Amino acid sequence: MKRTAVVLSVTLAAGIYLGAVGNQILDAQQEPIKRTVLLKTDLAGMEGKEAILALAEIAPGAATGKHTHPGYEFAYVLEGSGILEIEGKPSIPLTPGTAIYQPSTQVHRGVNNSATDPLKIFSVYIVEKGHPLAVPVK
Repeated sequence: MKRTAVVLSVTLAAGIYLGAVGNQILDAQQEPIKRTVLLKTDLAGMEGKEAILALAEIAPGAATGKHTHPGYEFAYVLEGSGILEIEGKPSIPLTPGTAIYQPSTQVHRGVNNSATDPLKIFSVYIVEKGHPLAVPVK
């Protein structure tokens, strides 16, 4: 009886420990790209267009993948470091204070160079209403 209680106690303690460690590991994992829309509004006098303000966070070591936008993107790097790769053009280093303009349908991809810190970019989009904000490109 005493032995059974000890085995059950050890098993319970091990389960609690493994559960806590597993939870910390899951919490530490991040989505590669997280885009938070801060404001979305129709543009008066511009039929079918809307403005979207968003904060993009690219996880350490992650990349956005090649994509385009169905309109225009104006972006400003808030934190972190990385590279903006633009199809057919030289790459642009991304550091805090860098401002970027992406014309409609320009193929590009963002890369976070850091292994530890997210790359945070504030963007303003002027896009076709009802279209996805980003369109993947193969």
